[in-house]
Amino acid sequence: MGPAIAGAQQHDSAAASLQAASLQREVFAYEGGGRDPFMSLLKSGDVRPLISDLKLTTIVYDGRFAARSVAVLRDVTNRRIYRVKAGDIVGRLKVTQIRPREVVFTVQEFGFERQETLSLAKQEETP
Repeated sequence: MGPAIAGAQQHDSAAASLQAASLQREVFAYEGGGRDPFMSLLKSGDVRPLISDLKLTTIVYDGRFAARSVAVLRDVTNRRIYRVKAGDIVGRLKVTQIRPREVVFTVQEFGFERQETLSLAKQEETP
């Protein structure tokens, strides 16, 4: 047996061992129970509108029955109009309370809640 034949046999055995070895990946499947930890907590549709994107344009306040009060908000990024009452949800913002000159929101982010307030712009008198 010459060195060329021994080298060829060695090459063939190396190729056979490479074919025998196969790559296997671990696959994770989350069925039911908890949420998938690899999915983003924020969905693009749920994020908008942000409190900074909203402008409070009008409040129709009912002093007798505050639950009937209505606020009109405008999204300055896409000019969309929102007419909201107490308890309504806009994106991640929940309308907590409507007062005569302001609207109180509860912002829900990552399991925590905080309160933000939007106020009407000051009225200017014309001379």
